[in-house]
Amino acid sequence: MQKIMLTLFVTSLLAGCSTLGVYKVDIPQGTPLTQAQASKIQVGMSHQQVRFLLGSPTVSDPMNPLRWDYIYNYTPGTYAKKANIPAAHGQHLRIYFDPTGTVIKIEGLETIPESQPGLPGSKEAILNAPPL
Repeated sequence: MQKIMLTLFVTSLLAGCSTLGVYKVDIPQGTPLTQAQASKIQVGMSHQQVRFLLGSPTVSDPMNPLRWDYIYNYTPGTYAKKANIPAAHGQHLRIYFDPTGTVIKIEGLETIPESQPGLPGSKEAILNAPPL
């Protein structure tokens, strides 16, 4: 009898959690870039100029220091899904340098969107607070 009661209790707890749902947080991973930021990178720029414009790369391979990778994935959480904010996957910008530290090739510009989901369109949206 006790086993049946315990089984029913555990089953009702598990069913309650799946019915009510569990809060999930947004999961941004990597370096969020926009098309406006990525388009500023030009062949002939130095490491320092690229780092100033885009920030530190998501992946900087010590075995291949002549390639920087900027990768971004975004998985919306509970409130983002309710606000219909889409997920972002497959954003991968690759920048290749020559041995002197100058950009020689840029790949993946087509994977970078105009604006990032879950982020404001510009820094002004963050910096300008409404009056009290």
